[in-house]
Amino acid sequence: MIILGVGGGIAAYKACELLRLFTEGGHRVRVIPTASALRFVGAPTWAALSGEPVADGVWDDVHEVPHVRLGQSADLVVVAPATADLLARAAHGLADDLLTNTLLTARCPVLYAPAMHTEMWEHAATRTNVQTLRRRGAYVLDPAVGRLTGADSGRGRLPDPAEIFAAATGLLRRGGRPADLTGRRVVVTAGGTREPIDPVRYIGNRSSGKQGYAFARAAVLRGAKVTLIAANVTLPDPAGVDVVRVETTEELRVATVDAASAADVVVMAAAPADFRPATVSDQKIKKTVRNTAPALKLVTNPDIAAELGERKPAGQVLVTFAAETSAEEQALASARDKLVRKRADLIVVNQVGPGRGFGTDHNTAIVLTADGGSVPIGERSKIELADAVLDLVLDRLSLSS
Repeated sequence: MIILGVGGGIAAYKACELLRLFTEGGHRVRVIPTASALRFVGAPTWAALSGEPVADGVWDDVHEVPHVRLGQSADLVVVAPATADLLARAAHGLADDLLTNTLLTARCPVLYAPAMHTEMWEHAATRTNVQTLRRRGAYVLDPAVGRLTGADSGRGRLPDPAEIFAAATGLLRRGGRPADLTGRRVVVTAGGTREPIDPVRYIGNRSSGKQGYAFARAAVLRGAKVTLIAANVTLPDPAGVDVVRVETTEELRVATVDAASAADVVVMAAAPADFRPATVSDQKIKKTVRNTAPALKLVTNPDIAAELGERKPAGQVLVTFAAETSAEEQALASARDKLVRKRADLIVVNQVGPGRGFGTDHNTAIVLTADGGSVPIGERSKIELADAVLDLVLDRLSLSS
């Protein structure tokens, strides 16, 4: 059973969408709103959507001892939105309503999705409360950046319900395993770069960014502070991740080199364009009367992974990718050469083509290691593949500690 705690913020209405995702995913959900939350969304709404009774106080159905039993029987507790007040009460162990009692008795993973104004999120008291909860083993997502109540914008927006759902189901999949990347800084690149030909056209590739986004989600659930550098990706921002948006390979290079300087782990899941036009027209290139195509001169783009390998500080783990279309033996030989040349620690080799790799929700890979090892990863979801690779990363971080 999943407990969905709902705090008293305007974002409470978005929890209805989160509840729908849980129930459609086959989960039994018991909603526990705070009294303030019920001023935004009434109990009949929660009861109708969940098919379960709804109460906010400890005096309802006392014979069932709900303030103890609900927490004891839960497989996961998700609090969304988690207001500044609710985070403070949870951090200080207060138990003045059914939700805070449940938080005290829960022995399952607890996920908080904060939502509040930027000033409240950045206040020292809130930051301390968040650190306290994380130190105790709770998962507290960083809020998203965007439109808040009224005309205000900034960090404090509730993450997209689909992203909270992804984080919650990820915790269920991990089965309560510890956040083993806590305190680590992880940089992930994702998507495909575009090199302009003129104001209308560009050279690009088929990368959707799904594998890089899966790495970002997996790393956040393992406690890491994640920076995701996204090249032309249209997916919603992963919850709890700082997203930097770029377009060209040079923009990707600048952003990645800067972020990687303080990172413990760098995962180069993006697909940078290998070439770019030598010149870019400032006007749309027109067809000629004779319908002849203009010659397009290309130059080579910088090798970002190789540059990171040269700059790699002691103890940092660099993960690169090799998207291959050749036969396995030839693909592995090519990837092994890339691994050495780029001075990476791991290289993830995967076959791409129609229905494989780019744009799909599943992936199959072989991971080559700098010490000559080879780890096959059978077909699985992209986030499961990301977790498998992060297990290998963690082994190398432990060796360097």
